[in-house]
Amino acid sequence: MKLKQRVLEKDGCPIHYWVTANHRGPWLIFMHGAGTDHRMFAEQLHVIDETYGLLLWDARGHGLSRPIGTDFTIKLLIDDMLAIMTKEGIEKATFIGQSMGGNAAQELVFHHPDKVESLVLIDCTCNTQKMTFIEKGLITLTPLLLSLYPWKMLVNQSARASSIKPDVQAYLRECFHTVGRKDFPKIFQGMQDCLHEEETYHIQKRFLLVCGVNDQTGNIKKTAPRWAKREPNGEFYWIDNASHCAHQDNPEAFNKVFLSFLDNVYSSHSDNG
Repeated sequence: MKLKQRVLEKDGCPIHYWVTANHRGPWLIFMHGAGTDHRMFAEQLHVIDETYGLLLWDARGHGLSRPIGTDFTIKLLIDDMLAIMTKEGIEKATFIGQSMGGNAAQELVFHHPDKVESLVLIDCTCNTQKMTFIEKGLITLTPLLLSLYPWKMLVNQSARASSIKPDVQAYLRECFHTVGRKDFPKIFQGMQDCLHEEETYHIQKRFLLVCGVNDQTGNIKKTAPRWAKREPNGEFYWIDNASHCAHQDNPEAFNKVFLSFLDNVYSSHSDNG
């Protein structure tokens, strides 16, 4: 499927994105994880049929979208995405987000539910969960710890922690080096604004949550099944032979549940008129 590369200049950053031109029909918007770029969804693009319009980006501070600009927060990422959607005439979409991209997608459905058809969340934390004192402390300290870590060691350990496949690890190392030592902690600092405890909140759209069986980052593996259990509109699947980048580590298993979810969402949508 051929995509057009475009740029939106906003808040000091040239935001690069790739879009199906002149599409009429349902939209899928892919939002990558912290430190990576739009290429992390390569194994999904070739299995999606032309019914769907596609939009992928390099979020500010990532890939080609550099320099990072005036600031970095999840709220700003959402504003960036809404500006791109307005520019491209996209009313609503299914958002597919990995890690940070999943956090941004959750904030989109929380603050702008009219823009969201459904969600696919890959190896990400729940924005609205109640956290322990220790979990809050670790999240607050993470940017400082990252800035103190030897850069080369941080890149290598982060890549190994995020994937079990050597080729995916190599891709991640390349991406992290592009982001660079200065902006890497800044991105993690900026992600903290997406976390807000909402004891009675439920996602009001259908969503698919997946987690790699080997995901050892943060508390994601521990909390994902519990999160899914309390969500009436959610489906949850473990992805075998996969870590934090489950859709890259085991694309065959991920694509199977992903395509099934899309079929169910959009077939029921058409059935309801």
